[in-house]
Order: sequence, then C-alpha cells, then structure tokens
Amino acid sequence: MIDDLYFIEKHAYGASIVHRLDARIKLLIALAAIVAIVAVPYSTRVYEVGAVLLALFALLWAASRLSPAVYLRRLVLILPFGIFLVGFQVFVKNPYYEVFHTIATLPFGIEVYAESVQFASILLVKFIVSISFVILLSSTTRMQDMIEAAGRLGLPREFTLTLGMMVRYIFVFADMFGKIRTAMETRCFDPLDRNLPYRYRLHQVGYTVGTIFIRSYEQGERTYTSMLCRGYGANAGLYIKRKPLRAGETVFFVATLAFIVLSTVLICLQP
Repeated sequence: MIDDLYFIEKHAYGASIVHRLDARIKLLIALAAIVAIVAVPYSTRVYEVGAVLLALFALLWAASRLSPAVYLRRLVLILPFGIFLVGFQVFVKNPYYEVFHTIATLPFGIEVYAESVQFASILLVKFIVSISFVILLSSTTRMQDMIEAAGRLGLPREFTLTLGMMVRYIFVFADMFGKIRTAMETRCFDPLDRNLPYRYRLHQVGYTVGTIFIRSYEQGERTYTSMLCRGYGANAGLYIKRKPLRAGETVFFVATLAFIVLSTVLICLQP
C-alpha cells in the first residue's frame, strides 16, 4: 500500500490535455458527476445516467493518455469494499420498494429478493461512477495541486495547511518505511513466515512499529522547530498564489458541467 503512493503520483505528472487542466476544473467536474449520480432517485433511470457519465469518464480518460490498466488496477483495489456493501443488499428489504418477490431461498431461512437485487445493481452503478471520477482526478492531478485548488475554491487555510504538510511528509514516512522493510528483508525476516515462532514475529513487528513511531515523532519535532525558526505562528497558512482560469478552460468547464446537469435532468424527467 505504501508503494501505491508513488504509483499515484507517477501518473499525475503526465503531459496530456487533462493533466494540464486547472485542478479546480477537474475537482469541480468530479464533484458534479458524483453529486449527479448520487442525486438520481433509486430507479432504473440510474442505469441511463450512469451510462452517460461513464461515457464522459471514458472520453476524459482517453484524453489523459493513460492506459486502461491503470484505471482497472485502482478500481480493483477499491471495488471489494463496494462489492461487500452491494452484495449485502440482496438479502435486505430496503424502504424503496413496497412489494418484494423471493427469487431464491438459502439455508437458515435467508431469502434473496428480486427488488433487492435491482437495488444492489443500482447502488453498484452509483459506486462505480463515483469511484471512476475520483480515480480520474487522482490520476491526472498532483496532490499539491489539489490542495491549492481547494484553497482557491475557499477551503479554510487551517485545512490547506494541514493537508499540505501531510502531503509533503507522507512520502518521507513512506521512504522511511521502505528502508525499514528493506532492512528486514536483508536479514531474511518475513513477518508472515509460519516457520518462525509467533511470539518472535510479533516481537519484531512491534519493535518495527515502535521504531517508526519514534522516528516520526523526532521528525515532527525537528520539522516544527524549523517552522518556528521560519516564522510559523497562529496566523500562518499555506501560500497559494492567484491563478486565473484561461478562456479555453472556462469554456470546457461550463460545457462539461452543462452536459452533466442537462443529461441528468433530461433523463430523470422522461415519462
């Protein structure tokens, strides 16, 4: 999981049209798509709205010049959490339906309902659309750019400062963890090796966690002292320079936002 941090940032440094878009536009487009799919009532109209939004996502992903394998890998990492929530719904009588028809009876009196299966599929579409736009945002936008975009959109400076420091030092922590893991591997230690005594493995893992905690504390203390020497105080904040949008970016944002809103409204208003 630590290695995935570098994997995410690696693709965010691309040079496509989508990568060069202002982070505010990508952030607002992703938010608009998520709000649109979530706001659609739980009905079969979700399939149509989901298809339109996924088509928009596919177009933007193709413009980003990223491989479909990148998207699929990240989707597979997140999908199990959604599958667990969605799969549980087929056994539950949710409040969106009044009549339920049993399509299968499992042991221990567990029943699977047709309406619950439909609800689960609708929930899965909402989940995939939302996650897809989050993956697009994270794959084409650097973390620091996202924080600055949020600051330009009005996020309080306390949040931007905290998030900025987290992004800056999370890679330091990842590098530190990588060195510790390499040191353990060079000593032929595998915490999952069943040939080693359980108490010994537990002791070594605990020692490693303690070492990381102590190093993190020492690094935090050094960082805080350095910040005080550079004038950090109660009124300090992350510096975010003004960055006006270009005319082309504004036109693209308005057109994309109008497409998301109008397509969702028109589909939902169909008789």
